[in-house]
Amino acid sequence: MANVSEQRLQQVIARFEQVEARMGVATETDEIVALGKEHSELKPVADKAYELANTRAGLAEAESMIAGDDADMAELAREEADELREKLPTLEADMQLLLLPRDADDSANIVLEIRAGTGGDEAALFAGDLFRMYQRYAQLQGWKVDIVSITEGDVGGYKELIANVEGDGAFGRMKWESGVHRVQRVPSTETQGRVHTSAATVAVLPAPKDIQIEVRTQDIRIDTYRASGSGGQHVNKTDSAVRITHIPTGIVTQSSEKSQHVNRDKAMEQLKIKLYEKERDEADSARAEARKSQVGSGDRSQKVRTFNYPENRVTDHRINLTLYSLDKIIAGDKLDDVVTALMAEDQARRLAAMEEEA
Repeated sequence: MANVSEQRLQQVIARFEQVEARMGVATETDEIVALGKEHSELKPVADKAYELANTRAGLAEAESMIAGDDADMAELAREEADELREKLPTLEADMQLLLLPRDADDSANIVLEIRAGTGGDEAALFAGDLFRMYQRYAQLQGWKVDIVSITEGDVGGYKELIANVEGDGAFGRMKWESGVHRVQRVPSTETQGRVHTSAATVAVLPAPKDIQIEVRTQDIRIDTYRASGSGGQHVNKTDSAVRITHIPTGIVTQSSEKSQHVNRDKAMEQLKIKLYEKERDEADSARAEARKSQVGSGDRSQKVRTFNYPENRVTDHRINLTLYSLDKIIAGDKLDDVVTALMAEDQARRLAAMEEEA
């Protein structure tokens, strides 16, 4: 692994010190917020840069003392130099990871969309399992989940579910979930014990707080309808649900809470997020070669994971990862084992690509 240049280290340190100095004199609220955000992002990088720079300087000083006339000092310096040389590779590797370009949306909130695929009722039940897994994972991460729209399955689960997930780093960790998830298990209605295969699709869209997307009135059609519910007192008895169609792109969003006003706002917010994602996809396609070094594009048509219940096995096909802890993963408690492995593989591939370009 190539060493981080001294010039790059000093650039990081200089920028961090500039931000800290500016924070002490800034008076405008917007600037203070922006500086605070940049400071929190830069601090772990700057701390590691200081540590690496100091270790390099200490090694250089120790090596100069080894060459001196004082034998006792030379022996002490030799011991110190050995310790610092052993420490350097780990520091260099950590610094390389911290300097990797970040997805600008990694810290964004997300819109999570889960839809039943092939498999009928069993696919809807699996979609419900996936949502509960993500709900638990969000809880463990300290994120907030707000359901926007639900279409329930005939025997349970969901034909479609859309939810907002708010929390720092939500997109950076959840973006790996986009794609087709496959389940292999014996349905409760199967009398002969045969394993069936069903699927559900997951889409994870970034939802930055300040999306600058213009939606012209003449480009949208707004329809109201009566939302379906679980029956009884939960049935929506008024046409309060809202569906918005963006005519130029054909994108459709909807919200089905009790307030038509709230639904209109939520559906419009979802539309802006989807238009933002469309812009991201178009920009990404222009960088297709660079994306080949990543784990996957996150394309929802890509089969990403298989949940095999008879073997208690989860396999992520993008990195050939197999874990025999399906029960803990589908419960959400061990999903981070999969997410962390995907992130590590992505970092390794991007580091390799960066070294090839260097």
